[in-house]
Amino acid sequence: MDILQRFGLGIKKLRQERGLSQEKLAEIADLHRTYINLVESGKRNISLKNIYRLSKALGVSIHELFRNL
Repeated sequence: MDILQRFGLGIKKLRQERGLSQEKLAEIADLHRTYINLVESGKRNISLKNIYRLSKALGVSIHELFRNL
């Protein structure tokens, strides 16, 4: 499993722990739902700007998003 897949699984886990759908997370983070799907499946190389948006939307630090890599 590569780093994009591991990062995506971490996002998915945090999203599910918070009871959020991909659509709701996308809305909170001001991103498109298909983008969230691509990140979670490891098919999108996410930018730092969007990592920041997701960390805020999930209520965690950027550091936390990288914790399990």
